[in-house]
Amino acid sequence: MIRAMIFDLDGTLVQTEKLKALSYAKAVVELCPDQVSEGQVVEAYKQVVGLARQEVAQTLVNQFNLEEKSQGRMAEFGVSTPWQAFIQVRLQHYENMLADPQILLNNRWSHNLDLLEEARRAQCKTGLATMSSCRQAQRVLGILKLSRNFDFVATRDDVAQGKPDPEIYNLVARELEIPAKQCLVIEDSPAGVQAALAAGMWCIAVTTPFTRAAIHAGHLLDERWVVDEAGKLLPAVQDMLAERTYN
Repeated sequence: MIRAMIFDLDGTLVQTEKLKALSYAKAVVELCPDQVSEGQVVEAYKQVVGLARQEVAQTLVNQFNLEEKSQGRMAEFGVSTPWQAFIQVRLQHYENMLADPQILLNNRWSHNLDLLEEARRAQCKTGLATMSSCRQAQRVLGILKLSRNFDFVATRDDVAQGKPDPEIYNLVARELEIPAKQCLVIEDSPAGVQAALAAGMWCIAVTTPFTRAAIHAGHLLDERWVVDEAGKLLPAVQDMLAERTYN
């Protein structure tokens, strides 16, 4: 049976993946003006959404030939690699967007937030497993008034390996004191789904425009557990709960 529900944050509870994609796009364009469009970067970001920040940054640095341009910004940020400098440029744009709380409030995924509230009402333990930093996650949760809605929150600062490694989900299960096979994960990215499955947990993927194609192409889950439309989330969860009642 399912005794805990664990949520991803970015792309699952709030459309920060859209904002992150735009921040990466603005950073690339800042480094290479007139050579690439924001739209091209956003499309490239869809292929790496959900991965650890270093992997995302290095992939985009390689794809858009940003090594030399990023290297020229290393001293400015006091970092030792081009991908780190690129991340700092991108973070400047992201912080500017997050400076307006209304932007996050306007980008909530209400269907997933409703499920979180339903889980709490049912006295199901709730956890959060995000590849955002602790500072960023707490900022987002504070704006969304979700700081007290989880029994345990794990961020990328708490683990050595990012998704798709299962470390973060294993950590949440241990802290919740719930066996992995009794945990249901709500994810939006292929990397997140892989992490949940590798941890031995049940998983439902709620896709977004950034992850839909990759989720279906990856065939990581039975299509019953892939939700493309908000109205189909609760029925999918109810079906899974019913199926796992005696497992």
